[in-house]
Amino acid sequence: MKRWRHWATAFILSTTVAGVAMAQTYPDKPIRVIIPSSAGGIIDVLPRALFQKMSESLRQQIVVDNRPGAAGIIGSEMAAKAAPDGYTLLVVATAHAINPGLYPKLPYDTAKDFTPITMVARIPLLLVTHPSLPVNNVRELVALAKAKPGQLFFASAGNGQGSHLAGEMFKSLAGIDLTHVPYKGAAPGLADVLAGQVPIMFSDPVSPMPHIKAGKLKLLAVGTPKRSAAVPDVPTMMEAGVPGYDAYAWLGIIGPAGLPKEIAAKLHEEIIKAMHAPGVKERFFDPSSGFEIIGTNPEQSAAFIRAEIAKWAPVVKASGAKADQ
Repeated sequence: MKRWRHWATAFILSTTVAGVAMAQTYPDKPIRVIIPSSAGGIIDVLPRALFQKMSESLRQQIVVDNRPGAAGIIGSEMAAKAAPDGYTLLVVATAHAINPGLYPKLPYDTAKDFTPITMVARIPLLLVTHPSLPVNNVRELVALAKAKPGQLFFASAGNGQGSHLAGEMFKSLAGIDLTHVPYKGAAPGLADVLAGQVPIMFSDPVSPMPHIKAGKLKLLAVGTPKRSAAVPDVPTMMEAGVPGYDAYAWLGIIGPAGLPKEIAAKLHEEIIKAMHAPGVKERFFDPSSGFEIIGTNPEQSAAFIRAEIAKWAPVVKASGAKADQ
């Protein structure tokens, strides 16, 4: 027993010392960051700005590797199988927490095969309607939906996407029946809402805000638990009469399971610095953007992802949502 304890203690000390030593010299070669989406979207643009600042601070190249497809699963699998040495990172979004409930057989365990580093940003989902829909607030929308069950349609970026499940959560909590119309991406869905073809949509603020300001869309509520600084006069869904509603988009950065805590801590520190760096904070985190800095540490980030998985799984199950094939 004493010998076992001796070896166990020696092993723990050796791994701790090794982790500290790695962190002191890290990074001594380029870092690869997998972004599981195409270039140009917010999941790509914001992280790229962060990594540029981090590269300058760390004096090391950071290479972005876009790996779109299968709701982020392709890129996530690559990251899960990478060496846990800090030289392969992964950008994740809301789909990372939705996928365990949506796909019965993922090629990785979302809760066990990654080391969360930080949650970067919370992005509100806006409930918007076409002006022709005779409602001016959420309560009126709920009343209309109850009077016309199944006759009101809502658009989304696709089956199982955050905008779809935000609508399903609304249906469930409000006790209404809306008909889902999935699109291949948010842009065509929003285009049809603007045209009045489909009257309702949940969307991040980037694309609809100019149309809201121009009077081409009505903004009824935001899905976040607290009001958004971008539209402080607009109520939350909970304030508007849908108790328990809590749906928003988010971005985070994680690594493979087994990433030394010293390296995770160093990366967290560098990401936080980058988020507050000149040119980044003003561009992405100005209150008018609606983007809110989260900045959680690795332990808090792990808890955040677990909570998001637990939140979305029953919504997926209750809705019967199936992923686009």
